Amino acid sequence: MAEVIRMPLLSDTMTEGVIAEWHKKVGDTVKADDIIAEVETDKATMEVMGYVEGTLLYVGVEKGKAAKVNEIIAIVGKPGEDYKPLLEGNNSAPAAPAQAPAQQAAPAPQAAAAPAADDTAVKEALKNATVIRMPLLSDTMTEGKIVAWNKKVGDTVKSDDVLAEVETDKATMEVIGYADGTLLYIGVKEGNAAKVNGIIAIVGKAGTNVDAILAAENAAPAAKTAAPAEAAAPAANGAAVAPAAETAASADGRVKASPLAKKLAAEKGIDINKVTGTGDNGRIVKKDVDSYVPSAAPATATVPAAQGPAAPAFVPSGQEGYTDTPLSQMRKVIARRLSESKFTAPHFYLKIDVVMDKAMEARKAINEISPVKISFNDMVIKAAALALRQHPDVNASWMGDFIRHNHHVHIGSAVAIEDGLIVPVIRFADQKSLSQIAGEAKGLYDKAKNKKLQPQDFSGNTFTISNLGMLGIDEFTAIINPPDSAILAVGGIKETAVVENGQVKIANIMKLTMSCDHRSVDGAVGARFLATLKTYLENPVTMLV
Repeated sequence: MAEVIRMPLLSDTMTEGVIAEWHKKVGDTVKADDIIAEVETDKATMEVMGYVEGTLLYVGVEKGKAAKVNEIIAIVGKPGEDYKPLLEGNNSAPAAPAQAPAQQAAPAPQAAAAPAADDTAVKEALKNATVIRMPLLSDTMTEGKIVAWNKKVGDTVKSDDVLAEVETDKATMEVIGYADGTLLYIGVKEGNAAKVNGIIAIVGKAGTNVDAILAAENAAPAAKTAAPAEAAAPAANGAAVAPAAETAASADGRVKASPLAKKLAAEKGIDINKVTGTGDNGRIVKKDVDSYVPSAAPATATVPAAQGPAAPAFVPSGQEGYTDTPLSQMRKVIARRLSESKFTAPHFYLKIDVVMDKAMEARKAINEISPVKISFNDMVIKAAALALRQHPDVNASWMGDFIRHNHHVHIGSAVAIEDGLIVPVIRFADQKSLSQIAGEAKGLYDKAKNKKLQPQDFSGNTFTISNLGMLGIDEFTAIINPPDSAILAVGGIKETAVVENGQVKIANIMKLTMSCDHRSVDGAVGARFLATLKTYLENPVTMLV
């Protein structure tokens, strides 16, 4: 039987993926461990395996096009197998009336009786079986990916058995069926995703009519999809009217020009009949009028001899133009999530200057013995992690009805890559040494730039640091990276004249700006956190205590 391959959930913020490359084409043989495609998400480009064997019968999304999470992207089955019912939601019934003669309408009463029979079958089946659905295993979960099945169809299942392991946007967790019987059906293969509350298995008595349960599950979505198709027809017809009207208006021999072009030509005293149009079908548009240059003879003839020679007419070296660049998946999600953050979370900003003289000396000494090179950003990560341990109210998330105070410290460190911005996460940063942080950060940055980050590498942050100091920026403000309550913007280190004990001296100053979500972090809380962070950076030895 043919099986569908759907767009998997490959990151915690992913809603759709772009097919970057197909490694198989229709007609090719596919093995369970073959990589069939590469998918660009908002975070990275990842490989997609089909986890099924057979022949690739159908490719639903062209290279370069996007597909929503859980949308069918391919179908694998036997050569020549009819896969179209899978695209129709396994509901091929509507096709029969369309082909049947009108005189066959009489048997309608028999057709009407079918749903009642199915209803009876479903009720009977549910008496002898329990449907196992994808549970909600985290607060932000919309789908779960089956990492492994611990049982196979036909196995005896006890109510406390772990049926499967499911990977969510947060972690990999166990799913218990809480039902006794035989595993009759597995709805999601290992490696594939199921939406929350979707059927993943059925447990019950051997011989139970599983097909009736599945048919009832699929019936409601099939009914819902019919209405939008009919509703779309008037919109399509209406959209087709505008081009036809425009063509008719310009088919009577008059000059084809846009209203704006005509207005500009009149204002400039340009004969519209002498302008060459570059629009559709030779239509004159604004840029044609703007770039129009009249012949030289009429221009010089109007200049009185007493005024001397006329200035040469301006001839632009080029034309107005622009390039439309399609949004990458990463850029789409950056726009959506940061817009939500900026206009949902009430931001306020705290600034502080840090004297980095001792930090610069300490870094030089540390790098003489460290197995990896320590950067100033690594020192900021370590200092922030320790400060968060002392000020847990900053290490928090606004959850709508409550504030979540995280007991772990996971620091996200923003990295600029070609497609936008990504935030690899250094987990338990407060417990790691500077050299461990530096080594892990370098590995994550390299993976980010090569689009090799995995979901666990860029999810779970509790606080974020964005550093533009290496790009020559003295100070800036950053938008909070959800679900964090704060983000620290780090500027460059700059020699600055400061006054100390009435004396002017030169110090190396680094400016820090923290953006806070006022719903969960108050001004005094943020100020105390920054004071602690400043102490650690100005006296790095305190980070070793």
